Amino acid sequence: MTQKSTLRRVLILTTAYLPQVGGSELAIKNITDRLPGIYFDLITSRPPAGGSKNLPEYEKIGNVNVYRTGNLFSLFSFLLPKNFLPLAIFFKACRLMRKHGPYNVIHAYQASQAAGGGWLLKWKYPKIPFLVTVQEGKVLSRQSWPTRFFRYLVLKKTDEATVISNYLAQYVKSQNPKIPVILIPNGVDLKQFSIFNFQFSNKDKKKNTIITVSRLVEKNGIVDLITAMAMVKNQIPDTKLMVIGSGPLKESLKLKVTSLKLENSVEFLGEIPNESLPEYLSRADIFVRPSLSEGLGTAFLEAMASGLPIIGTRVGGIPDFLKDGETGLFCNVGDPQDLAEKIKTLLTDKELRMRLIDSGRKLVAEKYDWNIIAGEFDKIYGRI
Repeated sequence: MTQKSTLRRVLILTTAYLPQVGGSELAIKNITDRLPGIYFDLITSRPPAGGSKNLPEYEKIGNVNVYRTGNLFSLFSFLLPKNFLPLAIFFKACRLMRKHGPYNVIHAYQASQAAGGGWLLKWKYPKIPFLVTVQEGKVLSRQSWPTRFFRYLVLKKTDEATVISNYLAQYVKSQNPKIPVILIPNGVDLKQFSIFNFQFSNKDKKKNTIITVSRLVEKNGIVDLITAMAMVKNQIPDTKLMVIGSGPLKESLKLKVTSLKLENSVEFLGEIPNESLPEYLSRADIFVRPSLSEGLGTAFLEAMASGLPIIGTRVGGIPDFLKDGETGLFCNVGDPQDLAEKIKTLLTDKELRMRLIDSGRKLVAEKYDWNIIAGEFDKIYGRI
């Protein structure tokens, strides 16, 4: 018997994967790297031929065989954007199973287009367990009716679900009360995000520097943060803001900065490689993201691991790790004035700042280490 046939075989379905970087992509990479005893195939989307990324149809990334599909179907994307991806994934998975045999588990990340491929596979292969990890960060109840109905259908066919926050656990239960739901958050590579705390001395840090790591979209509340910056600078003039990330609101946010005369105080750094993020976090004093919605908020956890006090809102999965006055500070949603007050408090109260830093690091080490999280998925794969 070959080694491949003795290993547990898991098929991962995800709408996007590396080199695109997001919460799901990083979760898959960190978990699969820590489970060498499992054989992973992954099917994801591929841009149209001749696209800017021109990614290969197959490549090995870490411990995962990555198959990209959807070229032919994406020719019709002007009619039904992404809606053909479930079919492309379904046919690709069927070909792989005809060639290599069935999988022990089909695991979809996010109940989105790729999970639709899993929904189709569940009809054809009803005995293969279908696991879905839900980690969407949007306000799910406010999405369009077709999107909500599509997700409802996927969850009705799901044998077991994992979620990254209690907020999402409640949502999944509202869609399908019968399926088991297990809370397994996304995590942090503690070694990666702690090392710079010891390499950079205080003199290397800019004084009174705020940092946010956020896609520049409405849900992350960056407009509120920039507005709050203007208020903070009235009392603490040397305050700076570093904005890491890109997105459709970039130009309008820059106009906002200009209108508030903050050109010398707000720096847009764009997207940076994930491996460079710890260095930027180490140069800041506070992490802030005044989210309007959030599935969990891995960027907060990375900041906590890097020794930064955090400010966030009481939405989505953030309350799972942010305890007001213990591991961070809450600000009101859509309230720049309240956010400004919280920023000024952390910049001026060293005792509070250090207490939040110590508690935050301890919490991340105890609950959000990728090694712990990978072990939880190993148990699930073995059980189902």
